[in-house]
Amino acid sequence: MKNRKAVRIAGAAVACATLLALAGCADQDATANQNSAGGSGGGILPGEPDVNGDGKVVIGVLSPGDINDNGYYQSFVTGAETFAKQKGWEVIKRGSVPETEALSAARALCQQKVDMVALGASELKDAIPASEEAVCEKTAWYVPSSGNVQQTPKVMLSTDDPAQSILSAGYATGVLMQAKGVKKAAFVGGMEVDFNINASKAFKAGIRKVIPDATVNTTYAGDQDDAAKAKEAVQAQIDQGVGVVYPYLGGSTDAAAKLANTKNLITLTPGTDRCASTDPKFDLSVMFSPGDYFTEALKLFDAGKLEMGVQKVWTIGKDPFPTVKLCKENPEAKQKIDQFMKDIASGKIDASAEVERLGN
Repeated sequence: MKNRKAVRIAGAAVACATLLALAGCADQDATANQNSAGGSGGGILPGEPDVNGDGKVVIGVLSPGDINDNGYYQSFVTGAETFAKQKGWEVIKRGSVPETEALSAARALCQQKVDMVALGASELKDAIPASEEAVCEKTAWYVPSSGNVQQTPKVMLSTDDPAQSILSAGYATGVLMQAKGVKKAAFVGGMEVDFNINASKAFKAGIRKVIPDATVNTTYAGDQDDAAKAKEAVQAQIDQGVGVVYPYLGGSTDAAAKLANTKNLITLTPGTDRCASTDPKFDLSVMFSPGDYFTEALKLFDAGKLEMGVQKVWTIGKDPFPTVKLCKENPEAKQKIDQFMKDIASGKIDASAEVERLGN
């Protein structure tokens, strides 16, 4: 996904903790599919999900990183294993695959008669030519797109519009701020790089959709995972009287959120659903985990509806993910937040345009 590669820098303890580039569903078929190659797609593979017709379903996953990292890479595999277990499917996984071995690793999976090859990240795009080879003839392919992956007839590219997630997070925060009479918020990122800078702009824009004169401060701790630096950054914002802290961090997310909890500040998650967490507590779960996207794709695969040769754009307000979830029951706030996301999905709200207009 566009600039989503940046999240892997974090090595977060929270799955997909810093995903953003800025960039249960009622109807899974509503997901937007686009053929970025400009030609005809490969369509639905016969026999899906048992594509090779051997009487069982096997999902093969290749990851460029440690699939036991408690972060981005593991979240991708965990989603597959959870759904596969429910369906009685098998998952063959291999982590820490060097980019130079991507092609041979994909061929090896196909030789094991997998029905799908799923790449955990676009760094392994060199594996894609195997999809055109005889060894992988009866195999579906799931590939996260970062804008540097060419569409081919035998693969499904998975992407989203990253501006949507954090703009919606900011809007949801604004709704809660308005109810509490709060006008000052803080965005705490790690490194001062594009994915954090752009996320802070989207967060600010979302809040200003609700509270035009809100103050949104941004602090960069200098590291995505250093708890001491994160707490120092949060404390500096607390000292300035903020009523909100968005710890857009990796492994230091919990340390930052716990400190924010001591002042009963509004807090949000950076990518995953943690509404059940009590230490730290979160008011909003902002959900755009790669494992969530992959699991939804597997649901389509199970239903025989996963298309090859297309780019699948996950859209907020239309698809199950990305989304923003209130952690405490508040029907009035939920109605406003849900409607905002639906307005993005319908095109009534242009997320990127709003970030440009209100995020500076």
